[in-house]
Amino acid sequence: MNIIEINQNDEEFPIALRIIQDSPKKLYCIGNINLLKNKKISVVGSRKCTAYGKSIAERLSTKLSNSGISVVSGLARGIDSCAHNGALKEVGSTIAVLATGIDRCYPASNQGIYNEISKKGLIISENPPGYICRRYDFPRRNRIISGLSDAVVVVEAPLRSGALITAEYAMEQGKELFAIPGNITSFFSIGCNQLIREGAKPVAVLDDVLTDLNIEVHDNEENLNLGDDEFAVYDIIRKRGELSTEDLMKFTDFEVPKLAGILTVLEMKGAITNSMGKFFVEFSKK
Repeated sequence: MNIIEINQNDEEFPIALRIIQDSPKKLYCIGNINLLKNKKISVVGSRKCTAYGKSIAERLSTKLSNSGISVVSGLARGIDSCAHNGALKEVGSTIAVLATGIDRCYPASNQGIYNEISKKGLIISENPPGYICRRYDFPRRNRIISGLSDAVVVVEAPLRSGALITAEYAMEQGKELFAIPGNITSFFSIGCNQLIREGAKPVAVLDDVLTDLNIEVHDNEENLNLGDDEFAVYDIIRKRGELSTEDLMKFTDFEVPKLAGILTVLEMKGAITNSMGKFFVEFSKK
């Protein structure tokens, strides 16, 4: 394990972190240190999250990474893990900021992601090898997540979420703050909806984050190779937005078994995604 240590006097130390309040004196790094020079956007959210939140975090991070952005997150379960996984699919890759010592993966269940990021991305911590984190280290870690980044996107967060601490740091540091709107009756969306009410920019479509920051959008989508029936269903969803299977039956002549089969194929091809088992939505903006 090759650990690189940089301090504020080193050229590699990010300028953005030198100027934040309570700036870290050192950073311990594993992986591609050149990612610190990239444009960076944080994608954060709750450990406990919905299938919708996981899907948005991964899809957004893939889009950002494909446009050359390094996605920053905290290697936690839930939204953070999905953000890292989505970013690893493309060229911008990802930066994981740890509360633990640089050589420790927390939670242990994310060891696989930790290993992949160490090879394809970058892991950083202000804490030296062997350091065992305390509870207060996690909110302190969040100041680095926002401090590194040009903008912060909160995907899902209840009112008592560490992601909201990251959002607070972002506002204090003068960073652009985005939030994914959610169902007003959902426990997991209360924090995001509250951030929007307080001035965070709502994300209506995934491209909003890039266009608002004047970053060119690059989509690297494969040819979907849809058959006639598959395209007919896909086109309805593309034009009408979220639809239930029951709704789709009204717009097609397909029986339930055939329609279910088409929807399954469309999901497998990446053309649509299933939101909470009830609605099928277009995978990406057209």
